[in-house]
Amino acid sequence: MKTIIKSLSKQSARLAAAAIAGAAMMTGCVNMDLSPTNQPSEGSVWANPTMAMQAANGMYRGLQYNCQESGNRWWQPFSSVLDRDANWTDYDQMFARVTPSSGYVSGFWGNGFEYSIKANAVYHNIDKVPGIDPQAASRVKAEATFLRAWWHYEMNCLFQGIPYVDINVTNPEECKLPRKTADEVWDCIINDLTTNCINNPDMPDKYSKGDAMWGHVTKGAAYFLRGKVYLWKKEWAKAEADFKAVGNCGYKLYTEGGNIAYKNVLRLENEQCDEMIFSVCFNPDANRGNALHRAYGLRSSFGGEGWGNFLVNPAYVDSFENADGSKFNWDDIIPGYSKMTANARRVYFLRDNMTENEISASKAAGADMSKYLPNGNEARIYQAYENRDPRLNMTIITPYHTYLGGIWGVAEYFTSRFPYRDQGAPYKDIKTDTNAMFYYLMRKYVKEGVEQGTHHYTFTDYNIFRYAEVLINLAEALNEQGKTDEAVSCINQVRSRCGAALLNSNAATTVAGKDDMRKRIQNEFTYELGGEHNLYMEEVRWNIWRERKFYKDAEGHMNGMRQCWGTPTYNYADGGERYNTWPIPQRELDQNPQMEQSPQWK
Repeated sequence: MKTIIKSLSKQSARLAAAAIAGAAMMTGCVNMDLSPTNQPSEGSVWANPTMAMQAANGMYRGLQYNCQESGNRWWQPFSSVLDRDANWTDYDQMFARVTPSSGYVSGFWGNGFEYSIKANAVYHNIDKVPGIDPQAASRVKAEATFLRAWWHYEMNCLFQGIPYVDINVTNPEECKLPRKTADEVWDCIINDLTTNCINNPDMPDKYSKGDAMWGHVTKGAAYFLRGKVYLWKKEWAKAEADFKAVGNCGYKLYTEGGNIAYKNVLRLENEQCDEMIFSVCFNPDANRGNALHRAYGLRSSFGGEGWGNFLVNPAYVDSFENADGSKFNWDDIIPGYSKMTANARRVYFLRDNMTENEISASKAAGADMSKYLPNGNEARIYQAYENRDPRLNMTIITPYHTYLGGIWGVAEYFTSRFPYRDQGAPYKDIKTDTNAMFYYLMRKYVKEGVEQGTHHYTFTDYNIFRYAEVLINLAEALNEQGKTDEAVSCINQVRSRCGAALLNSNAATTVAGKDDMRKRIQNEFTYELGGEHNLYMEEVRWNIWRERKFYKDAEGHMNGMRQCWGTPTYNYADGGERYNTWPIPQRELDQNPQMEQSPQWK
């Protein structure tokens, strides 16, 4: 896909992509502009092999929707591990915005169908182009099928029943279709992936690093997505077979460099390693990039354009096990910690040698300053993050740990301290947009040193599927069939890569049957893939999302965005069971007489 994004940066590709037949959203948000005055007509696109292939490349453009400026619609802050910075938007109302009348909801709906319809246009026309290579056309049809299935997959995870649009749309009226049930949509996706992708001899199993076609859809990606659908349908044996097939296609864990391989797998230099199954790819000359650095990054980063919009919930940090696999307990580090109020616990996170003004401000905020250690406060709290699952400090910047930044064009270390003083000498504190408060910060996808990128972008590929997720999903499919020992082996491959304690290696990690293993698998997904792409939808599928996202602490405060010691910046409001399913947009209901609202949203 490196070649895809590069070609899309050229005017000819922009013209071709815009001319794809059916460049529309669903009926509530239609934009049927098939023949713009300054662009080639639909007919001319499908009469020219070069333009037709550019249009086929253009199918992938919609994938950038999840990792560029429209990152307001990223899934990560919906999961239990992240929250959205209240200073940037009204994200404390994030779930209140999930309503039938919300533009937020109709935006997901419209974009999902728009990109599906563009893929349909390619699917229905590419093999009719005069002079096109038949094998290339067959492969492109398989890619179009996969992308159509992918967009329907994401929407079905959210809305639990949607129309399945697989026709070549030339008129908005053709989009006025009734909803299928969620299970019917899953069956459509399975049929698409089986018939047009997995059974297609012209779709390769995978592409190797450096291949000009790397980034295009592969058979391994199709097996992975079909396996995901089988998990939703609880067809565990079929899911097991598909996830094993991904490995047979040649994908595997990246393990170079020892335990640090876990962190390095998402680095620029490894973006085409054999762990990566499906990614959104970027080239420096495309003038676009992966904006997760903006969402996760820091003002101390090279370029200074990390806005830190997505911040880590303390419950996620606390969930990481000790190095021996036992459950972390704050009281083992600071006796009596759990019995204190959140505001009082602030004292433990303060920097050494605070000024009188800083001490006074902390007292006013409720910190129990009788427990402050002027020359040992930092060292005491630092111990809470040592001897933990190694992925903790490779995923998150925890208090008084360092980060390799480059704000002045030179790679140098900055430290997470509170209260913030200055990122310049002599303090070298990490600077964010939220320095008035103290949050856990992400490391994943954040620039280090003077890494490439422009402003708040990097050119590191945005991973959608990687092989570690295959192993964790395979473990689930095995465990649900009662093959718990095999499931343990899969999880141990993931844990071994990062140096975490292996399951069944000591008393703390001994698996006590199928139910215990199910929880361990869910936790493993969170440790390994937190802050990446699919956790929110997995938590919904497991039916644990609401209990993880909407819970009350010991003081009776609803979860929300919280500082490291647990004081909430804002609180969520639980909307009940209906939050597990998104509502059909009201505009769609108004304009499509065949559309019905979900029962819980009527």
